[in-house]
Formats: sequence, C-alpha cells, structure tokens
Amino acid sequence: MVEFALPKNSKILPGKEFPAPRACKHPKKFKIYRWSPDDDENPRVDTYTIDLDACGAMVLDALIYIKDNIDSTLTFRRSCREGICGSCAMNIDGTNTLACTKPIAEISGAVKVYPLPHMEVVKDLVPDLNPAYAQYALVEPWIKSETPPPSDRERLQTPEDRAKLDGLYECILCFCCSASCPSYWWNSARYLGPSVLLQAYRWIVDSRDEATEDRLDALHDPFRLYRCHTIMNCTNTCPKGLNPARAIAETKKLLFLRQE
Repeated sequence: MVEFALPKNSKILPGKEFPAPRACKHPKKFKIYRWSPDDDENPRVDTYTIDLDACGAMVLDALIYIKDNIDSTLTFRRSCREGICGSCAMNIDGTNTLACTKPIAEISGAVKVYPLPHMEVVKDLVPDLNPAYAQYALVEPWIKSETPPPSDRERLQTPEDRAKLDGLYECILCFCCSASCPSYWWNSARYLGPSVLLQAYRWIVDSRDEATEDRLDALHDPFRLYRCHTIMNCTNTCPKGLNPARAIAETKKLLFLRQE
C-alpha cells in the first residue's frame, strides 16, 4: 500500500488557488488533497478560501459548500452527517476522524484535508475500502449457532452478558483506527487491523454465539492478530471513543488462557 495516491513519484504538487468571495467577513482556508485516475498528473493540494458565515460548523459542511458553490469536481464520501455511517472518514488536520463531527472552530490556521492514509485512493478524498471490507467478511460478523432460535421470541441475554458488548457494537467501520496503525500500513495484506479485530472480539464475547473456538482458531495466526504492538494510535483516533487496542488485548488473553 502507498501513502495516498502517488502515481508518478512521491511529490504532492501545489494546486489551484480559489480566493475568498467578495465581502467575506470570516475567511477560512481549506487545503484539500486532489487526485483523479483520469488525469496523468501527480496529486496536488488545492486551496479554497470560504466565508464561514456561508456554511455550517463542521468540516463536512465546508466540503459540501465547496462542492456545491466553488468546485463541483471535488469528490468525497458522505451520508448520514451524524457520525453514524462512517462514510466521511478522512484525515483532517493530521488526525483520522469523521468530517461530519469535526468542528472547524477546533482547527487553527488552514484546514488540511486528506484521504485516510496508507490506503489506495479512488479519487480525491475517497479511499479504496474493498480490502478492508474483505477482511471484515473473514471474521464472519454474524451470530453462528447450531441451537435453533426460540420460535416466539429473540435470543435472550443476561444484563451482564449484554454489557460485555458495550464499547464494541458501536463501531461504525469508518476504519479511522486501521488507517492510523503502522502495523496495518506495513502488513495490511495479512494483518486484519484494529477495526476488524474489534469486530471479531465483539462476536467472540457474544453469549448468543456458539462458535467461539472456531473464531479464536481463525485468529491464531502470526499475522492476523499478533502484528498488533499496542501502539494505541487506534484508540487515540477513534471518533466514537472506542478502544480497539483493549479488544485486541482481550482476544490475545483468551488465546493464551486456552493454551494453558
């Protein structure tokens, strides 16, 4: 994998300048990564100066304003605008986060917006998430049980068992954590990464699931799980405040206890 898309060489070129509109009272610069596979050019960074009075408070609001009013070619993903879908994950001011929940006011100086790092870029701010979703499918993220469900109600859990899923089920698969992990940068073809491993642990500890041993067997691999070196970038960057590093550590603990 490469750090962003660099089709010719490792240099990101300065791009176009879009000046502030007339009578702009609260100007703010946005330096945005641009690259298209249709152009035989290096990536560039375009600079847009907008009036903050003309858009909402979040970085995603500014991106939508730029696309609607200044440059319709700007490409990015977005959907819910509520921090739920994970579509607008990108690198903002040096941190992987969600554009829809990142306040512009928290950023001093120009707002620097890049796609998630160390993932192939489809176009502009859109990374290729197909490899990450393929890894997600490997952990079989659904209840696996040979016991048929009750005919008249759902599968029940005790409050204590249900509480074990807190801090796990909230993951929205934005992959901010995986894109911040050096181990994933270096071994993304084999290491599952913090986002997928958190999801794997979510099903391992689900009391309704009956495939715990099979799930642990699938992770007992030199690369799939054990490339984690507890750097903690994943936990620091998670926009939902989750702790993938803890989930990975707990999975390692379960495998260790099983061998005793």
